[in-house]
Amino acid sequence: MSVFSSLARSFGHAFRGLTLAFKSERSFRLQVLAAFVVLVVIIVLPLELWERAILLLVTMFVLVLELLNSSLERLVDLAKPRLHAYAGDIKDLMAGSVLVAAIFALVLGLLILGPKFVDLAMRL
Repeated sequence: MSVFSSLARSFGHAFRGLTLAFKSERSFRLQVLAAFVVLVVIIVLPLELWERAILLLVTMFVLVLELLNSSLERLVDLAKPRLHAYAGDIKDLMAGSVLVAAIFALVLGLLILGPKFVDLAMRL
């Protein structure tokens, strides 16, 4: 097997995972929609490079954390026949981590974009 076919197979698995998450996880779909809005805003508004980088970074962080959350939820579900009281705790803790990341991403977005939107509104 060549390096390129191995790499292509790896990318195929990765895209399958993204497709699976998009089809089966409502939260991931909403976060992808939010990421799309962020991308449009980054393209449309005159932002500094560092502002764009921060917005992209926190957007990516929330999406990756949601993928990890979904993965861990499925892993915990595998143990369902031997369900332990901690299984629900693990899922709640992961969901909480995604919520914290999303809240801080929103706060950073507002800190960066808020003044830009106010300035834009004042010009209209």
